[in-house]
Amino acid sequence: MKRTIFTPDHDSFRESVREFVTRSILPRHDEFIADKQIARDVWLEAGKQGFLGLEVAEEYGGSAAGDWRFNAIFSEELARVGVAFSSSFSIHVDVVAPYLIELTTDAQKQRWLPGFCTGELTTAIGMTEPSGGSDLAGLKTTAVRDGSDWVLNGSKTFITNGYSADLVVVAARTSPEKRAKGISLFVVEAGTPGFERGRKLEKVGQPEADTAELFFDNVRLPAENLIGELDRGFIHMMERLPQERIGAAVSNIAHAAQILTETIEYARERKAFGQAIGSFQNTKFVLADAVTKVEVTQAFVDQCIAAHAAGELTAVDAAKAKWWSAQVQGEVLDACVQIHGGYGYMTEYRAARAWMDARVTRIWAGSNEIMKELIGRDLGF
Repeated sequence: MKRTIFTPDHDSFRESVREFVTRSILPRHDEFIADKQIARDVWLEAGKQGFLGLEVAEEYGGSAAGDWRFNAIFSEELARVGVAFSSSFSIHVDVVAPYLIELTTDAQKQRWLPGFCTGELTTAIGMTEPSGGSDLAGLKTTAVRDGSDWVLNGSKTFITNGYSADLVVVAARTSPEKRAKGISLFVVEAGTPGFERGRKLEKVGQPEADTAELFFDNVRLPAENLIGELDRGFIHMMERLPQERIGAAVSNIAHAAQILTETIEYARERKAFGQAIGSFQNTKFVLADAVTKVEVTQAFVDQCIAAHAAGELTAVDAAKAKWWSAQVQGEVLDACVQIHGGYGYMTEYRAARAWMDARVTRIWAGSNEIMKELIGRDLGF
C-alpha cells in the first residue's frame, strides 16, 4: 500500500539519509560490531549532514526542520540496516533532544546544543536503574543540595550510548518524601569527578550499540546542570515519553519490513524438492500473513507519525503503536528465521541477527505489559 504522509521534500531527505548510510555505515558494519560501538567519525558525519539537530533552532547549530516526519525518515533508514543504529541515533535525536531544547535556559542551550548538533557531544539518558526497570517513580539515585551545588549518588543500567556519551541526562530523587513528585533532571558531563562507567554490556543482540552501566559517586554538579523545574522531573519525563515510543514504533516496523523483503527474495531463490520454497503453500501463507501484518501496522504507525508531527499524538496512541509494532516485529522476524531454515539460525544471515536484535523492543521504552496497562487505564479500569 502506498504511503501518503510524506512530501517530495521528505523523499529528497530520505535519499540523503540513504546516501549517508551507504557511504558511512554499511562498509564498516562489521567494524562497529567488533568494537561494540559506532565510531565517532560517523556521528560527526551525521552532524555535518544536519541529521542530529533536526529539532534544534538554527541559532544553536540545528536545522530547525519543524516537522517530526524528518526524524521518522532518519530512524526508518537506519533501522533498515539494523535496530542498533536507529536506537543509538534516536536516543540522541529523539529522546535527549527535547530535554535540551525545551527544558534549558539560553545559557544552557549555548553551552550544549552546538556540540549536540555537530556530533562532538553525543548523548544518553539515565532513567533505568538496576532495581527499578520500568518503575520510574521508584528511582533510588539521589541528588542532595550542598550549598549552591548538588551531590549525585546512585547508578543506572542498560543505558544506550552510555559508554561513549559526552553528556547524560540523569533522573535523580531530590525530595525523597515526595516520591514521584520529588524527582529532578540533571546533565552530567563526561570527565566530571565521581562519574564512572562500567564495561560495555554483553547483549543478546545489537552489538553495534554501546550499552553500559553508569555510576555516580559523590558527583558534584553546579546548579547550572539542573534542567527543567526542581522536583518536576517525573512530569518532564512523562511528557516526553510519547515521542520515544512512536520513535520506537517507527524503527520496529521499518526493521521488520526490510528483513521481510529480503526473506521474500530468499524464498524465490532457495530451492527444495526441485522448486522455489516460496511456491509451497505453507510458505506463501506465512509470507502473506507477515506482509499483511507489516502493512496494516505501518498504516497505523503512519497515522501516529502524522499526528505527532501535528502535535496531536496522545500518550495512549503512542503506547498502542509501541507495543503492537514490537509484537508484529517479533512475529514477522520469527517467521523469517523459520523460512530460512537452518541458515536462519546462523549469525552470518541477516534474518538471524535481526531476530536477536529485535527481542528487546518488547522491553525497552516501557515494556509491552506497561503499554497495555496504560491503554487499559484509558478505558476506565
